[in-house]
Amino acid sequence: MRRVTLFVNGTPRGGKVVAVYGALSDLLSVASSKLSIKAAHLYNGKGGLIDDIALIRDDDVLYVSEGEPFIDSEADDKDIDDKSRMCSDWITLNVGGQYFTTTRSTLVNKEPESMLAHMFRDKGAWGNKRDHQGGFLIDRSPEYFMPILNYLRHGQLIVNKGLNLLGVLEEAKFFGIDSLIEQLEQLIKNSLPAEDHSPISRKEFVRFLLATPTKSELRCQGANLQGVKMLCSNAEGASLKGCNFEDPSGLKANLEGANLKGVDMEGSQMTGINLRVATLKNAKLKNCNLRGATLAGTDLENCDLSGCDLQEANLRGSNVKGAIFEEMLTPLHMSQSVR
Repeated sequence: MRRVTLFVNGTPRGGKVVAVYGALSDLLSVASSKLSIKAAHLYNGKGGLIDDIALIRDDDVLYVSEGEPFIDSEADDKDIDDKSRMCSDWITLNVGGQYFTTTRSTLVNKEPESMLAHMFRDKGAWGNKRDHQGGFLIDRSPEYFMPILNYLRHGQLIVNKGLNLLGVLEEAKFFGIDSLIEQLEQLIKNSLPAEDHSPISRKEFVRFLLATPTKSELRCQGANLQGVKMLCSNAEGASLKGCNFEDPSGLKANLEGANLKGVDMEGSQMTGINLRVATLKNAKLKNCNLRGATLAGTDLENCDLSGCDLQEANLRGSNVKGAIFEEMLTPLHMSQSVR
């Protein structure tokens, strides 16, 4: 006696083992009863129509249809597996309390050496760090994470207006998105205002001085003070390091009588400047360009003038007690009377 296993057409589950006897119509009748269908045709596993019971062998697997064509159950299973794999590629991220849905391939393919790629390349790499909804927990800013995720999706950096690029840059560095870091650094550089090298007016500078307490330090390092006039102004203790007091038009800065006690003007350009009767006690004028400067009657006590260019400077009547003149680019002339 032969036995066969019967399945409903296109279904690899719920089969029934039955005995084969009589004619083909007898087997179809048994199939109808066992599978609760109106059996009309029998097919082998390759879709071949069985029209003679003599073609059936012991332990054959047969598929019973109600008249419809053969359906390959193995192909359906393959499609189901492919769909399951596609669905399993989708993941949910909980970034700082905000949910993002994306695919593993998005996080892995664009930057294969990034932290995100290493986190999600293997399904078990992130361990059990999930929230109650199954989202992978990442303790970072969702606001700055969004541009990074979009960049990994389509390769373009898109940042909403008003979003701080520095925040996005820090996230890119944290996640190791190297190709994005350079773009962000360039964008940040381009967004900075251009340096203003225009001269500061006398009115502006005097306002700075008046607004600064006498015991506070005024800093004007690197400022352009071309042609500025500070007649009898008080800049005691100010930092004017690296300032430019020269004017292309030939107008010379006028600091006559100014209180520049303890001021730091190291490396400043002061060709032809008027510092007559000014107070520069304890000032730092190291490496300044004072060529042709008027220093008559100026208090230069303990002033550091080392490395200065004093060619044609007028030092008549100046107080240079304790002043440092080492490494002067131009020595003082004997005709320049000092006390």
